[in-house]
Amino acid sequence: MFGALELGLIYAAMALGVYLTFKVLNFPDLTVDGSFTTGGATAASLIIAGVNPFLATVAAIFAGFIAGYITGLLHTKGGIDGLLAGILTMIGLWSINLRIMGKANLPLLREETVFTPLRENMWLGTWISISVLLVFTLILKFAIDWFLTTDLGLAIQANGNNRQMIRSLGVNTDNTTMLTLALSNGFVALCGALVAQYQGFSDISMGIGLILVGLASVILGQAVFGSRNIFMASLGALMGSVIYRLIIFLALRAGLDTNDMKLTTALLVVVALLLPRWGFLKRIPSLRSRGNRASAKAAVGTTNDPANEAGAQVPAGTTDVANGTTDVANGTTNAPARASTSAAGPTASSKTKEG
Repeated sequence: MFGALELGLIYAAMALGVYLTFKVLNFPDLTVDGSFTTGGATAASLIIAGVNPFLATVAAIFAGFIAGYITGLLHTKGGIDGLLAGILTMIGLWSINLRIMGKANLPLLREETVFTPLRENMWLGTWISISVLLVFTLILKFAIDWFLTTDLGLAIQANGNNRQMIRSLGVNTDNTTMLTLALSNGFVALCGALVAQYQGFSDISMGIGLILVGLASVILGQAVFGSRNIFMASLGALMGSVIYRLIIFLALRAGLDTNDMKLTTALLVVVALLLPRWGFLKRIPSLRSRGNRASAKAAVGTTNDPANEAGAQVPAGTTDVANGTTDVANGTTNAPARASTSAAGPTASSKTKEG
């Protein structure tokens, strides 16, 4: 249980990176599968070479930053479709990661990592390590929240919502796209570096299918917490990673085969996508919106509107069937009077002449 919570908080960094591209920028970035391994490979190689683990982690972030920037260059300057640009970068990173590690697997069991103080003090798997990781992920979350409220962050949000509009205001959408992709893959590479140090090795296949895990975390979190504002959306991405790991943990405890984990992840994404549309999460907002529409109609005047009561005065100049009928009736009633008056007029004048 504690291990699942720790992994969920570590993978929250990757979920926040996926949130930046898929939700904020509205960009389907598949570089994640490659940049995650790049982060782990870079950190593991530098740690084995004797570099401080914290500096190695920073170098892993920078490597992921470069990977995301390359995807942005292919898309913006090269004119390649975003989905294809991510796939191309991901495929190219496979060979680069092998070059970085020198082989397919690098063990870190005897090396000093960022988790060594927690492991030496027997704090891993306890509430102390969970508290430390929670504070770390909250710092990342609030950093993203702050960045998205700056002028540059608002431009990135506008780029994801309406690129043509923000471009007409003079914003360079190519630069904002490349910057967001770089930041996103920097977070993903940070997660890869932490996972490699946590599990004690870096493997060339550690990032396969990770984009599905990131999407599952973001979609699950936003299905539960919603996305009304930046704070709730980023919180949903963070907590979605924890929820996903807890679901996987419970599935394994129930006896599910480890070979079915990818299928379980895919089913989780499908369920999270369908719940707001067909399930219980859809009915509550629909009932609330229905109540709001009903109250709005009553305020305008449908059932309880005084204008619909009997005997109510209708302003002049309005088109009303009942008033039109009354006018017609008045016209037919007044017509004989006008006729009799006109008929009596000549008789009176003739009598006057005779007198």
